[in-house]
Amino acid sequence: SGRNGYDHANYIARKGFHAKREDLVVTGHGNLPSWTGDDPSNFWTAAEKYERENGAVYREVTIALPIELSMEQNVALAADLVAKIAPGKPHQYAIHAPKSSIAGEANPHLHLMTSDRVDDGIDRPADRCFKRPNARDPAKGGRRKSSGGRNRMEMRDDLISTRELVAETINQHLAINGHDLRVDHRSLKERGVGRKPERHLGPARIR
Repeated sequence: SGRNGYDHANYIARKGFHAKREDLVVTGHGNLPSWTGDDPSNFWTAAEKYERENGAVYREVTIALPIELSMEQNVALAADLVAKIAPGKPHQYAIHAPKSSIAGEANPHLHLMTSDRVDDGIDRPADRCFKRPNARDPAKGGRRKSSGGRNRMEMRDDLISTRELVAETINQHLAINGHDLRVDHRSLKERGVGRKPERHLGPARIR
């Protein structure tokens, strides 16, 4: 989770300074309140301004997409993942496909930014959207947060469930497109596999 939503949204959408990376495949957004004018930048700017001091402006998941699927098939997979992970949540997403520095092939992955302020059908102005909810008169308070009242163990269980959902969805798309490969959301240790997980080296290390 993070505070600086506007800058991070520009990073994933490869806007401004980040445009030089040239690895953007597709970007999209959804479930935005009417006051945003369907522009996610307006949502993240307001979230930074009005979200409470220690509250998360956004949460992000980054999901590796299988290189066995074509880019068109991965775009369809990403749309399915977004629909399942962010129902009712204001969100913005992008697929990046940078070239791997070792193998030289595309390394596609999905970035999905979500807000916990789930749409409840009440049209509020920007400043009220992020206020505390008012149980007696919901229109006078802010939107409820999907993470509201959850303790650390419940948040951890949610994360495990999301990882399981992601693996199931990827496997469905691999099967539909005729691939025998399957992914597993469990760690190598949980699966009883002895080898260490591979590390992402990053361009500097590879050079």
